[in-house]
Amino acid sequence: MPTYKSLIFLLTIGLMPVGSATADVTKSDQKQAVMAAMKIATITKMYQQDADDQGLSNPAVLQQYANADLQAAMKLEQDYFDKNQTSCNIDYDVLWDSQDPDYMQDKKFSMTEQGLVQVSLAQGSDIYYELSCDANDKRADCQVADVILDDDGKTLRKHLLETCR
Repeated sequence: MPTYKSLIFLLTIGLMPVGSATADVTKSDQKQAVMAAMKIATITKMYQQDADDQGLSNPAVLQQYANADLQAAMKLEQDYFDKNQTSCNIDYDVLWDSQDPDYMQDKKFSMTEQGLVQVSLAQGSDIYYELSCDANDKRADCQVADVILDDDGKTLRKHLLETCR
């Protein structure tokens, strides 16, 4: 009988860390889900604003949602244009992957395994956004850090930094 009690005691002790580890994983999963929801909400809001304004926001809607690094790269493009009267920017609207966007087209917002927000447009294009978020901020603020332009991983920020100097 004493062996039976000590076996139960050892099993109970052995299970305690497993329960704690499970709780940590659950908290981590919840935090990731909250961050994903914050990122998708930010991009959804950005697209809705751009559609409502028909792309005529000033400054551009992407610039309004961009973090400081992406804003600095976008400012390089503006300065380049002011100086040279020609653009070094991408020759299409990166939000809509089009020169003549259909602002009312259906969109699907999702997260990739890499933590990027994927916007799938009805026209067949997928646009990927890297966001930085401050989870400690009461406003749950996320900003666009970059836009992935192609399958090779070229980004808007890198393009502007290389082309607009």
